[in-house]
Amino acid sequence: MPQMSPLSWLTLFIYFIMIFFMVNSLNYFSFMYPISMLKKKETFFQFNWKW
Repeated sequence: MPQMSPLSWLTLFIYFIMIFFMVNSLNYFSFMYPISMLKKKETFFQFNWKW
C-alpha cells in the first residue's frame, strides 16, 4: 500500500501498538497466582557422618 499517506501509517502503527498492550495487559492481569499465605512446614535433614 504505497499510496497511503504517512498519517495513515502512523494511525495504523498506533492502533496495533494499543492492541498489543491491551492483549499483554489482559494476559498479565487475568492470570491468578496461588496465594501462599500458609506457613510452609520446614523439613530438616540430619546426616550422621560416620568416618
